[in-house]
Amino acid sequence: MAGPTEEHPKAPLRPVPPLPRRLLALGPIVYLGTGVWFLAAIVLLIARYGFDRTPPIWLWTALSGAALGIVGALVMLWQRRAANRGSRGAQKLD
Repeated sequence: MAGPTEEHPKAPLRPVPPLPRRLLALGPIVYLGTGVWFLAAIVLLIARYGFDRTPPIWLWTALSGAALGIVGALVMLWQRRAANRGSRGAQKLD
């Protein structure tokens, strides 16, 4: 079955609609995910050193997830500050 561009190669393409604002807001996702990783790290710390119940790789995985979440939040803050000051290379969300 031929697609629309194969049938009519000169047909104009429809513009892509903009995403809703709530789908562009990555802050809540990053902050919530980082918080969940920190909570998991605390639970695993207690389970590991209080009861010796979990393998150490789980604790390191949770700590790595929390650290990467902090890095992601810092990158978002850096990009927002660059956009606010009008930097030419800043990513801007409209």
